[in-house]
Amino acid sequence: MSIGSNYNIAFLEQMLGISSPLQTFSVSSLSSEATRAKLKAAGIDVNSNQYKAVVSSMMSGSTGGMGYTNIQAIKNRMSHYDKDGDYICPTTGLAGLVVTEANCESRKRIIPIPESSREEMFQLTKKEFIRENGVANGDATRRSEVYTRLYRQTVKKDRLAAGYTMQQYERMYTRALVDAVRAENPHWQPGQSFDASLLNGITRESVENMAGNSFRRRV
Repeated sequence: MSIGSNYNIAFLEQMLGISSPLQTFSVSSLSSEATRAKLKAAGIDVNSNQYKAVVSSMMSGSTGGMGYTNIQAIKNRMSHYDKDGDYICPTTGLAGLVVTEANCESRKRIIPIPESSREEMFQLTKKEFIRENGVANGDATRRSEVYTRLYRQTVKKDRLAAGYTMQQYERMYTRALVDAVRAENPHWQPGQSFDASLLNGITRESVENMAGNSFRRRV
């Protein structure tokens, strides 16, 4: 497209009072009535939580509101937030999984989580413990899949707490497996081979029962 064509389009947009989705403007101007009017005309709800989350993100970013954006970029970024303004994880498609200053402490809650999810985590923990000789291999584990399935069963406001709770169970299961191996070989260390039959009698129920009432009361 020629420079003259660009000029004609810009002139026509000005005359009609419309804005091109790619027309740039400074992030710092987002609070101005003129810019807000352009955004409204382009179909952006400037009062929505999605829009407010995007503006907050841009204003608090590395540029501190000194950069530039356009209508299409704002629309694209708004699609990454739900109606409450919570970020949607691109991997899971779920919101409510971002730790912030506001929820950092409240997420550390023990809440009831499905027995099926606990059983799935126990079986995976035991399988990977045997396969890796007790070493936590972040490159080969499938833990994230278990957590994602748990999150899908949990309401948004409790997803972080559900993840925190599962972590406590997971640590409990691992500790029980380590203790079972060291009961036979007190000097065993993760990475050293062991007889997998030592874990035959270890079940999720037995581990959770051994945890005692002090943990169960919290769930």
